[in-house]
Amino acid sequence: MAGDMARLTGASVHVVHVAAATATLDTVVRLEDDAEAEAILDEAVATLRDEGIKADGTLATGLLSEVPSLITSAAEQFRADLIVLSPHHRGAVAALFNPRVSDAVTHASRTAVLLVPDEPEAASS
Repeated sequence: MAGDMARLTGASVHVVHVAAATATLDTVVRLEDDAEAEAILDEAVATLRDEGIKADGTLATGLLSEVPSLITSAAEQFRADLIVLSPHHRGAVAALFNPRVSDAVTHASRTAVLLVPDEPEAASS
């Protein structure tokens, strides 16, 4: 979706991937290693570039609770006109304990936010 919009408007895309960690008592557990995080970022940027879109990317690290502020800060730093997110679907009870990143970014950001649903094939698997 971000690529389609960039192509239509002549915009560039700055991809931000956050390699998140969670903290339990005295231990910080990374949810993906550096190689996995780099691969996700590189694939997203390469896909956009292959489609003829000017794209670059940034890898950020932080705790799960910091993800929304890392995204919002990156959008401000790059003077983004739009933040495009794909929300992860969780139940209302889970969201009470860990607010959705998309909700937190939407409420905290001064930049417009577009929530893009999963592709139908991905949503059913």
